Amino acid sequence: MKIDVLTLFPSMFDDFVKTSIIGRAVSNNKVVINVHNIRDFSTDSHKRVDDYGFGGGQGMVLMPEPIFAAVEHFKRNDSLVIMMTPQGVPYKQNKAYELAKHKHLIIICGHYEGFDERIRTIVDIEISIGDYILTGGEIPSMVIIDSVVRLLDGVIEPESHLNESFNDYLLDYPVYTKPQDFRGMKVPEVLLSGHHENIRKWRQNEALNRTSKRRPDLLEKR
Repeated sequence: MKIDVLTLFPSMFDDFVKTSIIGRAVSNNKVVINVHNIRDFSTDSHKRVDDYGFGGGQGMVLMPEPIFAAVEHFKRNDSLVIMMTPQGVPYKQNKAYELAKHKHLIIICGHYEGFDERIRTIVDIEISIGDYILTGGEIPSMVIIDSVVRLLDGVIEPESHLNESFNDYLLDYPVYTKPQDFRGMKVPEVLLSGHHENIRKWRQNEALNRTSKRRPDLLEKR
């Protein structure tokens, strides 16, 4: 997979693309992540990419010219163009699986007051990571990249995906490590029993109970 990120603040991604699972995926050639400065595609002598909105209002609006130029420069026949915006569809795990099937993602990170409406004509999908406002689309784009890259073949062990939260619309079951007794809080005996079927049943029940208490809406989708 190849991912091209269009942003006004490329330095925000410097450590992100080098760290943990994402960094290993890049090093092992499982994904290519390129981060591009939208200002590089501005024809303005001062590299300006935003201006005041027509009709007045607060904040600056990202201009269409540099973003059109950037998308058209990197777009291929198999590209999917994503806009990060609070107005997008809510991001869920099933969308991560869907995006992971694509060969090339172009992610546009907004900033300031928002995008000139005409930019939406070159976008395939608009995505929101939640009902709250952030300074820009950089952190949301990292959420997309992280959730997608870990699903690519060879990035992590396939078994690691099986019992993760939101797979089968369940939250994950409780997990424990050493010590067995920490300040009187003990690891459940079943996990120490070595009886794999009992452990499986315990984990399934705990996942159901946790989901029922914390996210009952997920159970309605099963």
